[in-house]
Amino acid sequence: MKGTGNGIGQGRAADRPLVLVAAVALVDTDGRILVTRRPEGKAMAGLWEFPGGKIENGETPEAALRRELHEELGITTWESCLAPLTFASHAYDDFHLLMPLYVCRKWQGVPAPREGQALRWVWPRDLATLAMPPADRPLIPHLRDLLA
Repeated sequence: MKGTGNGIGQGRAADRPLVLVAAVALVDTDGRILVTRRPEGKAMAGLWEFPGGKIENGETPEAALRRELHEELGITTWESCLAPLTFASHAYDDFHLLMPLYVCRKWQGVPAPREGQALRWVWPRDLATLAMPPADRPLIPHLRDLLA
């Protein structure tokens, strides 16, 4: 029976495509976290986020992060250096985002912007002062707790 008014099924996530994205908090030896600023021309331009990107069909989150870190920042890491911490599940207007967050403390190379984005190393306590996408904000307390 449709429209029974019980709230079940209203605004269902099934009405929006599920987008799988993996993100990583790169942590330097001082305990700061790398964030990147979305460049002009992209959705949510100007907002700061954790590096990462969409998980392609048949790709694991770890493989997606290794690929994205190389493409976006020119660095290499290994699956064994990607530790899962938490995840975000957020309903945007047009899609539902599911995003695991990993922590990485070891990589090869120096992070450098390769896609027009700005980079910034931030203390965990200062993450909340940045303009970030709504899905990224709930990840901040987990990082603060881990790195406090």
